[in-house]
Amino acid sequence: MTASVHRHELYTVDQVRALDRRAIDVLGIPGYELMQRAAAAALVCLRQHWPHARCIGVYCGPGNNGGDGFLLAALAREAGLQAEVIALGDSRGDDAVRARHEYEHGGGIVHAWRDDLALPESDVQVDALFGTGLQRALAPDVAALVQHIRATGKPVLALDVPSGVNADTGAVPGEAIRADVTVTFIAAKRGLYTGFAPGHVGHVQWESLGLPEALWEASRADAQLMEPATLPARPRQAHKGDNGHVLAIGGDHGTAGAIRLCGEAALRAGAGLVSVATRGEHLPALNAARPELMAHEVHGPQALDDLLRRATVLAVGPGLGQGAWGHALWVTALDAGKPMVLDADGLNLLALEPRPFAGPTVLTPHPGEAARLLGCDTAAIAADRFAAVRELASRYGAVVVLKGAGSLVADPDGRVAVCRWGNPGMATGGMGDLLTGIVAALLAQGCDAWQAASLGVGLHARAGDLAARQHGERGLLASDLLEPLRLLLNGRES
Repeated sequence: MTASVHRHELYTVDQVRALDRRAIDVLGIPGYELMQRAAAAALVCLRQHWPHARCIGVYCGPGNNGGDGFLLAALAREAGLQAEVIALGDSRGDDAVRARHEYEHGGGIVHAWRDDLALPESDVQVDALFGTGLQRALAPDVAALVQHIRATGKPVLALDVPSGVNADTGAVPGEAIRADVTVTFIAAKRGLYTGFAPGHVGHVQWESLGLPEALWEASRADAQLMEPATLPARPRQAHKGDNGHVLAIGGDHGTAGAIRLCGEAALRAGAGLVSVATRGEHLPALNAARPELMAHEVHGPQALDDLLRRATVLAVGPGLGQGAWGHALWVTALDAGKPMVLDADGLNLLALEPRPFAGPTVLTPHPGEAARLLGCDTAAIAADRFAAVRELASRYGAVVVLKGAGSLVADPDGRVAVCRWGNPGMATGGMGDLLTGIVAALLAQGCDAWQAASLGVGLHARAGDLAARQHGERGLLASDLLEPLRLLLNGRES
């Protein structure tokens, strides 16, 4: 076994510190050697991504992250590159001070940062200001430097963590580096993949620094990055009854589109049968646009009974509304005790009337819905998405998808998976309805709640990336994901 098996493991800042300490105290690798390895890995990364770079600007903070930067600059000079270093005052800590001396003894010059200092003319800028230890907003003078770095328009390589990004939570409390590439060392930090962090990290490249497998033996990762996956091929004798019957419930007055997207996504995700319980006014449009959906007019809960008996999985919430009609259907659906995906107004009603679930359940809130479910505001959700999704899963006894950049999936036992796909073009109406249908279809085909949520989130995000790759992010529609989704489910991504 090699360290590469840990590529998809995500760690908290405290866990990373413990790994560092273990490498030094137990494995006997000096901290300065770890710093040297990090600098060497960073230089390799820089030359991989910018092979024609001849001059680099390196911005060093006072701690060990700055030490990595000084050693990178020294190695770059030895390799024939020009390196200019700007530092935030004096270095602190034995290893950081030693790294700075090594750079200076090799002939390197350190420029102290001040607001009127002109930044070097560089092909690549290297951020070595602050690492995992910084969890507050950057000080005004450092924020000014970050703004100057951005104004150069030159690509940025961040060492370990883009300065100003909380490596634990993904929060960005103030100004922060926007890197094109982040090379992160020893362990992948969980905060780099969710919240506001994805807008700052660029491409994340993990480097184990050649450390042995023994380093990770006593440490359990806090979360996992999702890996590409799909469903296995169906047996040749399969029939529609083998693949479940999804009942999508919603579509109050004026919201036919929401329930149609949900139902059609369930069909495209492989459900054998999909019924729709909705307002009668929507039936002509649904039948004309997608006759494969079995659309039914439902005036109230009694009309839902026969549909519930035939269904194996429920998708409740898209366009449901919170009026008397939607509330009555919501109560009836939850009382049925069927496996269920709850979204949109299905979640808003749950926030008003918390109740346990009798069957396997997946909740799919966006941050606003998550805040209502937890009785807090969206700022609290954004401050620590990992804590929020775990609390939701524990409180409601369900698998929970906390949507957004770097969607998180959690179960009541605290397990968390992080989605690394998706793009800003998906921030548009109907995407959540689509996800509800996809997850419901996967439940109907035999996945448990964790599998359906994790696989569904991954397929949804990857389909969005495929669709954006074809036509761009701006103007992306939820329905644009349906054909890429079908390709991914059939193992034909290309």
